[in-house]
Amino acid sequence: MTSTEPTVLRGQLLLPGGLTPGALHVQGGRVTAVTPDPAAPTDRLILPGFVDTHVHGGGGGDTMDGREGLIRLARLHARCGTTTLLPTTITNPWGRVMDALHAVADLRRQGVPGGADLPGAHLEGPFISAQRLGAQPPFTLDPTPDRLDEILRLDVVRAVTLAPELPGATAAALRFARAGVRVGVGHTRADADTVSGLLAAVHASGGQAAATHLFNAMGGVEGRAPGPAGALMSDPLATLEIILDGVHVHDTAFRLACAAAPERVMLITDAMRAAGLGDGQSELGGQPVTVRGPLATLPDGTLAGSVLTMDAALRRAVAAGIPLPQASRMASLTPARSVGLHDRGELRVGLRADLVTLNAALEVQDVWVGGQRVHPAHVPGATHTPGTLSP
Repeated sequence: MTSTEPTVLRGQLLLPGGLTPGALHVQGGRVTAVTPDPAAPTDRLILPGFVDTHVHGGGGGDTMDGREGLIRLARLHARCGTTTLLPTTITNPWGRVMDALHAVADLRRQGVPGGADLPGAHLEGPFISAQRLGAQPPFTLDPTPDRLDEILRLDVVRAVTLAPELPGATAAALRFARAGVRVGVGHTRADADTVSGLLAAVHASGGQAAATHLFNAMGGVEGRAPGPAGALMSDPLATLEIILDGVHVHDTAFRLACAAAPERVMLITDAMRAAGLGDGQSELGGQPVTVRGPLATLPDGTLAGSVLTMDAALRRAVAAGIPLPQASRMASLTPARSVGLHDRGELRVGLRADLVTLNAALEVQDVWVGGQRVHPAHVPGATHTPGTLSP
């Protein structure tokens, strides 16, 4: 329940124009005023809460578990600064995928006390290439009209991943786009021309297009074969998901994407259930996974999602040379806008009071979701630092 009591948060506010000392006034779950405050603490940074459009799990929970798994992952990621997330499915038998989407729809209405807001789901699989599964189980399907009917009737999917080479992919992309669903290109063996054709169709329909974890499960960029990554970076409108954990994407490749599309890069975690739990054995889509540090792998060595949290991704972006305001945009405003969420993603009067406070080392101190404070608690293996914030 949103508090109706007014609250004032003081610190270095990351506003659209940059960092400035000030006070953020919050009431009824919204930002009601932003005022200058030269005496605001200099070691307290107040940023928009992170928005993760691609996250499978965390804290021992997974999207495919249903309600309890969703609650676990929403709470773990909230403690690490994520105030909005899209629980993301994995390729499974069709019935299991639909069960997961129904669970997201139910919990979206109810909310998760102490957890991130869940405005919808990301359908990653089963509409992907069987030759570019990555860590996805082998239950791929074509995006047929009857399957799209079933998905769209539920009205919970905000982002979908498609391989453009699949039969019916362009028609499916247009249906999704017209329904307000962000269309992501990923897990694909398509060439650059095929990808560009699908992107152009989505743009012409007024839809949003994206790269599903750019560079991963789509091949590399070569001069005579730019592939999906080349098509996506050169497209003027597509947003670009990047898993910035030091494992999935080299920092130089990240800087390349930032140079090609400085306003279109967005950070994601692609986190699995082991996020926040430290080293050991876990699973993804029924497959055994081993976690050692930042590396999560299947028995054959295939990368199996990540154990990344958004606070760690933000720190790595800054360490890679990205100024904090730009890195914050990648973690908040760009992903929010990519999935049609215009009520969050920046500190501005009238928007949701989704906030994360950081210390000078960019470690999480406090998190507010819709004006409600989430108290960070120690989570083994997590990368935040508990702290306090005096209203």
